[in-house]
Amino acid sequence: MRIDRRPFGYTKDGERVDIYTLWERDLSVEVLDYGGIVRSFTVQTVRGPRDLVLGFDTIEGYETSTSYHGAIVGRIANRVGGARFSLNGKNYDLEVCDGENCLHSGSSGYSSRLWYAEREEDELILMLRDRDGEGGFPGNLETEVHYKLRSNRLIIEYTAKCDEDTPINLTNHCYFNLGGHDSGGIDKHKISILGNYITTINDKLIPTGELLDVTGTPFDLRNRTQIGIGLASNHPQILLGGGYDHNYVLSRETSRPLALSAVLEYDGLMLQCLTTQPGIQLYSGNFLDGEAGKNGAVYNKRSGLCLETQGWPDAVNHPEFPSSILRKGEVYSHITEYAIWET
Repeated sequence: MRIDRRPFGYTKDGERVDIYTLWERDLSVEVLDYGGIVRSFTVQTVRGPRDLVLGFDTIEGYETSTSYHGAIVGRIANRVGGARFSLNGKNYDLEVCDGENCLHSGSSGYSSRLWYAEREEDELILMLRDRDGEGGFPGNLETEVHYKLRSNRLIIEYTAKCDEDTPINLTNHCYFNLGGHDSGGIDKHKISILGNYITTINDKLIPTGELLDVTGTPFDLRNRTQIGIGLASNHPQILLGGGYDHNYVLSRETSRPLALSAVLEYDGLMLQCLTTQPGIQLYSGNFLDGEAGKNGAVYNKRSGLCLETQGWPDAVNHPEFPSSILRKGEVYSHITEYAIWET
């Protein structure tokens, strides 16, 4: 694997942003040290190169977007109900940024932070130190995210440790479109997700604590299904999310062995997602709204979908969920792989 670096621009605060290109056979991936953003995921096909993730040509695009394109999301991905939680008898208030809730840890979240980057022989390593109290969270958290290419797959490894007990839930927020980032909607993509349940949500998109058996519902994606069929459903949970914006249960434990979790297929390509995480959020790009993307593309509603491997959302407020608490002295660790194939 080869890794190249070049300048990408400067943030509004004058910080230099670099872009790293990882090369391996017929696959190349671009990663920014701003937000750990996967800017491109390009595969060589029989019809030429195809970039499968949505993104922007400039750092300004990423700074002004509210869609978290390709970014590392943390310290807690997804929503925290009421923007507050209790831990070890103490209450913590987070930034209110999604109605009355906190989404993706607010303005101090990892998606808009500059990470320290190191290149090793076969991987790119991004490092971030999150100070005690930043974003409202306890403890000084040290995080590393490793990016590797192996043949036809992007491997993302996350590790973290903290000097206090703290909640943590890290993921990547790539929007995939197997027709290419500029090819329109994802309604004709076929998808399967190997989960028997989803965590149900209320009208604020916060988990209720209940699990819904997907059998006989538009959430039953265990067999390859055209995603547009489910998006057209009037199921109450689909209407609440404005489409798919739901966590699928992969395990009831905090982690599991690396296993196939989801498969996406369209226009001669198949993407497989493997993870050690207990959940995966299927988000169908319901809030994309005409963003000006790479190479003149326009990203309208459902121009891409996310497969966000994660702990169960709002677990910090649901003791019946697999715990999201990283204890002092322990190591948080999980792996996600995205493998691409021609069919």
